[in-house]
Amino acid sequence: MKHIVLFASGSGSNAEKIAEYFTDVPNAEISLIVSNNPKAGVIERARKLHIPVLLFDRTTFYDTDRITQLLLNQDIDLIVLAGFMWLMPTDLVRAFPNKIVNIHPALLPKFGGKGMYGHFVHEAVAAAGETESGITIHYVNERYDEGQIIFQATCAVSHTDTPDDIARKVQALEHAHYPRVVADILASITK
Repeated sequence: MKHIVLFASGSGSNAEKIAEYFTDVPNAEISLIVSNNPKAGVIERARKLHIPVLLFDRTTFYDTDRITQLLLNQDIDLIVLAGFMWLMPTDLVRAFPNKIVNIHPALLPKFGGKGMYGHFVHEAVAAAGETESGITIHYVNERYDEGQIIFQATCAVSHTDTPDDIARKVQALEHAHYPRVVADILASITK
């Protein structure tokens, strides 16, 4: 059995889509959802899906190796960031080389980096007059949005699109592609 852990800070719609996808995948499971936000919507989604949740704070995440050790002890094969806003600590990245993936709501390298998440990205895309946007799924390294790109998908952006319009288009791409790409990555990992 291969084990996935999901990191999420917000509503958890991508985490839910991934968890639902893996209910039909033999020999793989979402073992745990972890969050730094005790008010995150993902916690309720996890409860409904019967997936355990672990909450942690900034001190535990950055000043100890407890999260890294917990994941190593649970034999986690892949870490999937699904709307997780904190930079991953170096010890965690090094413990799971090419086994941490993230989704970004734009076509990297454009509109990436610290502070470029969620609505901020869509506002920047609209303000720049871009004719397309999309998603980027990439491996995680020690810097925001700079890991090796695994997959990108695009959507057209009209000059009349609001940031909310762009967000809806991008979220549709996230839900359509992220679970499948995660499954492909997991299938390539050998124990």
